[in-house]
Amino acid sequence: MELRKDPITRSWVVVGHREDVAASSLGCPFCPPKVDSQQSLLRLPPQGPWQVMVMPHPDPLYRVEGEPGRKADGIYDNMRAVGADEIVIETPEHDRKLEDLSENHILLVMEAWRQRIEDLKRDLRFKYVSVFKNYGALAAQVGTHSHSQVTASTFVPRRILYELRAAREWFAEKERCVFCDIVKQEERQGIRIVDTQGEYVALCPYASRVPFEIWLLNRKHNYLFEHPRPNSNRLNLAALLRRVLLRLRQVAPAYHLVVHTSPNTIHPKREAAKYWKTIVDDYHWHIEILPIVESRSKSYSIKEVYFNSFLPEQAAERLRQLDPKG
Repeated sequence: MELRKDPITRSWVVVGHREDVAASSLGCPFCPPKVDSQQSLLRLPPQGPWQVMVMPHPDPLYRVEGEPGRKADGIYDNMRAVGADEIVIETPEHDRKLEDLSENHILLVMEAWRQRIEDLKRDLRFKYVSVFKNYGALAAQVGTHSHSQVTASTFVPRRILYELRAAREWFAEKERCVFCDIVKQEERQGIRIVDTQGEYVALCPYASRVPFEIWLLNRKHNYLFEHPRPNSNRLNLAALLRRVLLRLRQVAPAYHLVVHTSPNTIHPKREAAKYWKTIVDDYHWHIEILPIVESRSKSYSIKEVYFNSFLPEQAAERLRQLDPKG
């Protein structure tokens, strides 16, 4: 595997061959007793039977060993695919989906995400840690056992760069967080709100890229998912996520879920700290869920100019009417 940079879009692309990790005649690799707890990176709870386990990916996109070794190839840039690639096995039970789990169990899944982000950011080579979940065949889910992934990279993904720059510019002009402003306006208008619980809100974004796109945000400002605000109750977030996913499975067979948090600002070259001097105040972690409602969605084929045939206001109303108990 190696990373190559597109000089036009400035995107890094992983190139190389990777085997899919899926069930074989030997059974599901994420089911007990195939899962070797001795090789786990994290198990929750720490004692007794595990409910959530984090394992190194058996065929990772990124490998922990070595340095990136960034170099020129004529006008182009490339480097070794250094990083981390981990599997979060969300339950030992093969046939249970994330939304089928109890709120306390989903809280453990999110705690695994939190701990792995925090731990990987201690490696000063890594500029960004991503948490994502691909659910369903249309989302290229590997196997059928409920899992998510954590990856650490030596670059900040382009979508995050867009958000960081926009948030910084908004703060420079208004001295406010754009995400906080969005939450306030959406709650004031109410037409795109799907559900709320405690200090957390689920909404269909004003410029939704795909039908039924949903963001989960904290009403209170916080730029790091891995460092919850003092006295915040993440069980409310777990309950809200569960209800959102129970609604979504009634309208979409697949989805992509991504946790957006701040990049690693303790990198030795201090690029992030220099470039985003106001990041503590201007950025705001959130969870984005992009459902896939059809096999040949224009929203995914056009990519950079999204086409969404379903108004976010209509999507939010439809989702509010669905039974959050599934």
